[in-house]
Amino acid sequence: MSSLFSKENKQALLQPLGFDNPILVQVLGICSALAVTSQVEPSIVMGLSVTVITAFSNVIISLIRNTIPARIRIIIQLVVVAALVTIVSMILKAFAYDVSVSLSVYVGLIITNCILMGRLEAFAMSNGPWASFLDGVGNGVGYAWILIVVGAVRELFGNGTLLGFTVIPQAAYDAGYVNNGMMSMPAMAMIILGCIIWAHRAWSDAK
Repeated sequence: MSSLFSKENKQALLQPLGFDNPILVQVLGICSALAVTSQVEPSIVMGLSVTVITAFSNVIISLIRNTIPARIRIIIQLVVVAALVTIVSMILKAFAYDVSVSLSVYVGLIITNCILMGRLEAFAMSNGPWASFLDGVGNGVGYAWILIVVGAVRELFGNGTLLGFTVIPQAAYDAGYVNNGMMSMPAMAMIILGCIIWAHRAWSDAK
């Protein structure tokens, strides 16, 4: 059991949550972070989808890494990711159709997400299945929590709600409070994300 959660495996799982976050540090997966974060629900679904796909694609590539010819490794990686994305997309359409529609083409574009391809190439191709699984989960969750924070800020100040439930009381609107319509624009997602990156790097430097 101790070998399953060795120091190296813990680092693979935990570092992407903070010090080596794929969005805040590596600046990967930015496009979807701007496009699907107007509300919390699609942010959660997108983050969960990327986490599942990253974890299991890492495991599959790690299992077959010694049999993949170097010249076609990127093609093999894309095929594995595309198959998992198709499965996730079908599950979303079956059980969360409205969210699937709101995510539009961005679920399909997970295939080209730099986080997935980066972890497959940099980690899964040179590590075992368990470590690769933890690395995939860590990077997926690290990506997801950023989306959820950005989505929460945009939905709260743009609509006065969180997960569709009213948070800002009617008394605030009666007193003159107005929802910020700019929060629905991708430009505001960029500004919020920039502030989070700034805060994270200031915190990292202070450590």
